[in-house]
Amino acid sequence: MMRQYELVERVVSYNPNADEALLNKAYVYSMRKHGKQKRASGDPYFVHPLEVAGILTDLRLDDGTIAVGLLHDTLEDTDATRTELDSMFGEEIGKLVEGLTKISQLDLVSRRTKQAENIRKLLLAISDDVRVLIVKLADRLHNMRTLHYVPEHKRHRIAQETIDIYAPLAERMGMQDIREELEGLSFKYVNPEAYEAINARLEEVRQRNKTIISEIEGELEKTFAEKGLKASVRGREKKAYSIFRKMQRQNIGFEQLSDIYAFRVLVEDVEACYRTLGIVHTIWPCVPGRFKDYVSTPKPNDYRSIHTTVIGPGRQRVELQIRTHKMHQFAEYGVAAHALYKDVSGKTKGGRSLGRLARDSNAYSWLRQTVELLSSGNSAEEFLEHTKLELFQDQVFCFTPKGRVIALPRGAVPIDFAYAVHTDIGDTCIGCKINGAVMPLVTELNNGDEVEIICSKAQTPPPAWENIAATGKARAAIRKATRAAVRKQYAGLGEQILQNAFKRADQEYSTEQIKVTLSRLGFQTLDDALAAVGRGELQSRMVIEAVFPDYQDQRAAQSEGERGEGWFGLPHASAMKFRIPGSGRKQNGKNAHQSGQRSIPIRGLSADIPVTFAPEGGAVPGDRIVGIHTPGKGVTIYPIHSPALSQFEDTPERWLDVRWDIDEENTERFPARIEVSILNEPGSLASIANVIAENDGNIENIKMEHQMSDFHEMTIDLSVWNLNHLNRIIEQIRSKKTVSKAWRVN
Repeated sequence: MMRQYELVERVVSYNPNADEALLNKAYVYSMRKHGKQKRASGDPYFVHPLEVAGILTDLRLDDGTIAVGLLHDTLEDTDATRTELDSMFGEEIGKLVEGLTKISQLDLVSRRTKQAENIRKLLLAISDDVRVLIVKLADRLHNMRTLHYVPEHKRHRIAQETIDIYAPLAERMGMQDIREELEGLSFKYVNPEAYEAINARLEEVRQRNKTIISEIEGELEKTFAEKGLKASVRGREKKAYSIFRKMQRQNIGFEQLSDIYAFRVLVEDVEACYRTLGIVHTIWPCVPGRFKDYVSTPKPNDYRSIHTTVIGPGRQRVELQIRTHKMHQFAEYGVAAHALYKDVSGKTKGGRSLGRLARDSNAYSWLRQTVELLSSGNSAEEFLEHTKLELFQDQVFCFTPKGRVIALPRGAVPIDFAYAVHTDIGDTCIGCKINGAVMPLVTELNNGDEVEIICSKAQTPPPAWENIAATGKARAAIRKATRAAVRKQYAGLGEQILQNAFKRADQEYSTEQIKVTLSRLGFQTLDDALAAVGRGELQSRMVIEAVFPDYQDQRAAQSEGERGEGWFGLPHASAMKFRIPGSGRKQNGKNAHQSGQRSIPIRGLSADIPVTFAPEGGAVPGDRIVGIHTPGKGVTIYPIHSPALSQFEDTPERWLDVRWDIDEENTERFPARIEVSILNEPGSLASIANVIAENDGNIENIKMEHQMSDFHEMTIDLSVWNLNHLNRIIEQIRSKKTVSKAWRVN
């Protein structure tokens, strides 16, 4: 176990101005609080926070973060309180310890909904201060190192959680060493058969090539020295889990792997990186497709390096990673590298804390963007979908016309690119150019593509885009825009319902009066209330009673002249108004639009509000129509002369003034039903089918209703363009000699 003075000496070795009193106080406090507690291994529990602090010193973190590592389990496992921590160590350290305590209580491999919500809480906790994540990763690393002491039935769950969540988080934060160790330790328990098999094969390779790494290191360093280049070369064998993932990703066997070894070439500056690359490619042939320049185009986690694979010494495939010493430092430590030059207060020379520094890094920007998604997602599952997509997918790097780099997962399309640039760009996207050529929005993007998004303010994203987009951010934004469009439609529908209801109640409709009653109705905004009325969740009568508490539910009195029979014998039909586009009917000197009367445009079956047609006979453009609102189901369209409307006589608040609004280039057909009485002789049905086909009609269904010796009656469901089209088909059917009669069913 590390002694108190040893810990302090380790911190002082890289930070001479460290607050030794803080470290000593945290050491003693944690040791006393954990007292005689034991770990599963039988060691004193205090060994664990001490080892976590040791890992943090390896990352060369500030003394405040080391203190948090020592204290991170005190709130959860001892009688320590937040108030006590605040008074002894300061509010900042107390807040960090509390954040770690909340994270430790989350189960990240539970059933999907709970897992999603817990990952949401995890990212929220670490987004406020990156030190929470760094300490948590150190905590998880030591727990994984001692996982063999944990009961066997718990090992797989902890390892799965580590490889699913914490290792990818470490990678996203640029902490490659911690990621590799977490993956290796987890792999052993998550997939023990593959772990044993790959390590056995690696051991065989080691025995065959005992000196190959040192030989290649020596030859590379000698070559660079001859060229006058100061460089150090470090060779290593690739990790078992990295090999396993590559075998899975490329669907190959171990014997097909050709680059088990990788070599890091560390040089003084960026210019030397490219000089090294020139030397390597001049002497040894480059393997096509294996060159990547992350120096000019860094990864989103700030990783910078030049990768290339050559046929090197001894005809061996050699993967080289060329970087400066500073780039190497960032590659190993990630966001923690921002903390390498701290003074006693845990601040940089510029006065900014580690948390602030990390916020300025690209590595931390992914986390900020992910947390921003929390506000736009509608459910925890949607958030989980986005997070896992972003954690696990490889990336491609594309460019805007101005040269901005946009990182996207493989398989991304221009829709994802548009939303990655800005949500407004995605919402108004109508097309794209890839490398100067107009391309479909479903084109898969490749590394280096320059993408220009074409926008229109009139555009709204179609719901179908959700199935095309590859990123969770794009999918969430599309869902949000779709929900907003549907909500807007329902709000418009609700407003019309209320206008009709207020008119029947002989009361003046006023949005200002409704706003006053919102709290009583249980809504925050007017649009929320209107949308609820449109969806049928809030009855119009309740709104009227909230605005006019003394209102009695009685229909507005009607004059004798208004009580006459309606179009189909309904006594109250005259209470409903129907308007045909272009009729030019005036009301008190104004047309319907000017007087505030509005109709809902019906555009076939593709409206955001669910729109269906009457089950018995449908409706076609040219029919005078009325809409019947069914709460929770949408609107059903009936021809105005349909006998089925009689069943809605007592619910006038459900009647809606609707109209056709069909484009001239409309390519959508509409449902209609006819009945035909034909002679019972061969070829009769064929003649009717021919008439329908010759007139560009489409038969959806045929049903034989009555079969007699001489005549058959059948019901035919058609899809037609409009009323004229339907009438033409019926007239030509009637002209056939085998047809007794034909008529439309409504």
